[in-house]
Amino acid sequence: MYNKSNQLKAFERLLIIMDELREQCPWDKKQTMESLRHLTIEEVYELGDAILDKDLDEVKKELGDVLLHIVFYSKIGSETQNFDIADVCHSICDKLVERHPHIYGDVKVENEEDVKRNWEELKLKEGKKSVLEGVPKSLPAMVKANRIQDKVAGVGFDWEKPEQVFEKVQEELAELKSEIAKCDKDAIEGEFGDVLFSMINYARFLKVNPENALERTNKKFMKRFQYLESKSRALNKPLKDMTLAEMDVFWEEAKSL
Repeated sequence: MYNKSNQLKAFERLLIIMDELREQCPWDKKQTMESLRHLTIEEVYELGDAILDKDLDEVKKELGDVLLHIVFYSKIGSETQNFDIADVCHSICDKLVERHPHIYGDVKVENEEDVKRNWEELKLKEGKKSVLEGVPKSLPAMVKANRIQDKVAGVGFDWEKPEQVFEKVQEELAELKSEIAKCDKDAIEGEFGDVLFSMINYARFLKVNPENALERTNKKFMKRFQYLESKSRALNKPLKDMTLAEMDVFWEEAKSL
């Protein structure tokens, strides 16, 4: 079932359909890179949801949606004669070969950290002035913080032990507590940001993805709250009319489920 011939035929089918849609469908003909951008971002988030839900059938569908967007951008690029899907594929292939000298060259590595360190050093040799140039400005703040920390760690700017990072978390919490006592709103926001940044860094040392961790908690909270709402409806008693003690009973029930 999974062989290169079938995979190439399937990809060719997608390219042919994209050509047909671009020529014949009023909606597809009208699209530009700019009009597709927000839709692409939405599709990637939907893929992320499916991955966290461990719904592999949905992952397959969402990957198809993302792949369609890649093909769509490439089709538009070919119409302006800037690039086509072959250029896109060759570009990433060339980058992968260049960034993996331990596979396609004579560089020796011992572990994953060596690979990441070489990756960042190679990017600087390619002309980048800063290892942080590769961090997209429009990333959500938590994801951006994680990428920033990951990248600077790749060139050796990092703590040595998780214990040191946890001490930093405690230090930042103490500074936040101090600013809260002073009631300085701007300073509180600054220290709160430092606490979050240090916690995200600690998550990296624990090999935990902070975005995934928070989203798991979001989903868990939503399920428990929706259980609470269902109990409220069953009792015909609006949540706003229930005491916290009454709500807590159902909340504990939800946790046990």
